[in-house]
Amino acid sequence: MPPIDLTIDTALARRILTDFIRSEIRRVGLQRAVIGLSGGVDSALSCFLAAEALGPDHVLAVRMPYRTSSQESLEHAQLVIEATGAQALTVDITDMVEPYFARFPEMDKRRRGNMMARARMMVLYDQSAAFGGLVVGTSNKTEILLGYSTLYGDSAYALNPIGDLYKTQVWQLAAAMGVPDVIVHKAPTADLWQGQTDEQELGFSYREADRLLYLLVDRRYTPQECVEEGFDEGFVQAVVQRMRRNHFKRLLPPIAKLSNRTVGYDFLYLRDWGT
Repeated sequence: MPPIDLTIDTALARRILTDFIRSEIRRVGLQRAVIGLSGGVDSALSCFLAAEALGPDHVLAVRMPYRTSSQESLEHAQLVIEATGAQALTVDITDMVEPYFARFPEMDKRRRGNMMARARMMVLYDQSAAFGGLVVGTSNKTEILLGYSTLYGDSAYALNPIGDLYKTQVWQLAAAMGVPDVIVHKAPTADLWQGQTDEQELGFSYREADRLLYLLVDRRYTPQECVEEGFDEGFVQAVVQRMRRNHFKRLLPPIAKLSNRTVGYDFLYLRDWGT
């Protein structure tokens, strides 16, 4: 198997990502950020980066527990709030989603989890308007490539500073920036239901997936070449299938083309056009 080194220059990454947050938010005439703080390492890192980029008074960290949410998650989110000095708000989403759950009692865990993720994004975008800040994303590169997110839920945001960091690189940068060890080293979970962990649901570890994704995406290996390099064929096919099946989550919805200049096809201006 080829050497796969996912080590990053954390000082350089820190500088690039804080500059990115600052420039993208100021580009639209704002100075503030809103972040959904789950108690996990991804949202913790985004909060640390935003607080450093904008100043803690300009960051609103929002905790959005459900009645079955882990108390540990709330406590870990509080550690981030205390460490960064960010402004904080807690909005319990139980009363928002329970009436809908009662209307459809046959809902399985996945449907309920997606509903909660979208309810949380409703809260964040409302607080974005109230606080006057952009919603900062907390999805890493591994999750984005695998489609491990809820469309218009945790995949919705105005900008994402950590979306080009694999999960293993998130852990590196989080440790370098002083995210509490208990957060960096705990099992990743979306906390959508009791006992849920990301890796159990995916069926493989992030570290294992990152090595394969690096070859497939960054090094442009074919699936067969990855197998020839020593990866299990079933694992390779499972990851490739997830990437292909969830590609729609990485794109804006397609628009039927009728005119000479269709948004998303011919009308393609950069984000900073006119600024």
